Amino acid sequence: MRTLNFSAGPAVLPEPVLRRAAAEMLDWRGSGMSVMEMSHRGKEFISIAAQAESDLRKLLYIPDDYAVLFLQGGAIAENAIVPMNLLGSMRVADYVDTGEWSKKSINEAKRYCEVHVVASAADRGYSYVPPQESWQLSPGAAYVHVCTNETIGGVEYHWTPSTGDVPLVADMSSHLLSKPVDVRKYGVIYAGAQKNAGPAGLTMVIVRKALFGRALPITPSAFDWQLQAENDSMLNTPPTYSIYIAGLVFQWLLEQGGLAEIERRNIMKAALLYDYIDASDFYVNPVERADRSRMNVPFKLHDDKLDAAFLKGAEARGMVQLKGHRSVGGMRASIYNAMPVEGVHALVDYMRDFERSNG
Repeated sequence: MRTLNFSAGPAVLPEPVLRRAAAEMLDWRGSGMSVMEMSHRGKEFISIAAQAESDLRKLLYIPDDYAVLFLQGGAIAENAIVPMNLLGSMRVADYVDTGEWSKKSINEAKRYCEVHVVASAADRGYSYVPPQESWQLSPGAAYVHVCTNETIGGVEYHWTPSTGDVPLVADMSSHLLSKPVDVRKYGVIYAGAQKNAGPAGLTMVIVRKALFGRALPITPSAFDWQLQAENDSMLNTPPTYSIYIAGLVFQWLLEQGGLAEIERRNIMKAALLYDYIDASDFYVNPVERADRSRMNVPFKLHDDKLDAAFLKGAEARGMVQLKGHRSVGGMRASIYNAMPVEGVHALVDYMRDFERSNG
């Protein structure tokens, strides 16, 4: 039996994807080459990249007037690349502060523009998403940036902000492909792949083509979305093997019935865990119920002196990476698409047994 990996990322991948990649490791479909060895300019890899883009477009119903880019640097790099590409002649950008990843985005953007924080959840320990009626949008902003799932704090948007004619930019790193998304409501969506799409090293960027042409003169060529789009994400050598694995994940998602079916499963898995936590006096989740993440479930034991014993016992049962982020402590179970419902049942069973023994 494989270990139940509750890591926040790099995270669990679908077992059928890993088995197929293993079978194709030395010889991809009769080419005599591993994908790792292929030239990104060769017909074999170009077909892999084209199929990956096509399948991602199918999953998210991405319109033709949006570019799909397979880049590098993760969401951290995109925190700088976003203002570089969208500011144009403007100097102000709006940001919503919902946790650690929002703060990183804000701090990085300050290197390039004046950042206006339109709303912040800091007043309640980043335990909720500020309702839009509380936002103070600035006139003339280049864009509005949100982090729609805070991996560390376990806070998720279950609604889409409305920003009028100002482009909405979303860091969806930890929940892209976990549910359907209306891409047309966003100017830019970006996400590191290492949560729900593949291994570390790949960043997916979906950008409305009408936003091209705003890049600052200082923008490096490799970070210029328009140049990358014109070169099919191959202005520089792309992360070829990560794109290949992501493509296999996209195919797996389609075989499962697409994102509507994936969302149904994710709702069910999250409910199993949250319902047990809420019924217990031993465990607590700090997030407002309406804003709880389906992907990342932080929780604390009633006595943090038991944390080490809890983690040791979990590992003995084949469950790993349940320790919470160092900035918040406690525990965190990341239950991404590839985590089977049986894994969540196993976690809840262990939590129940641990409570009986230590409550």
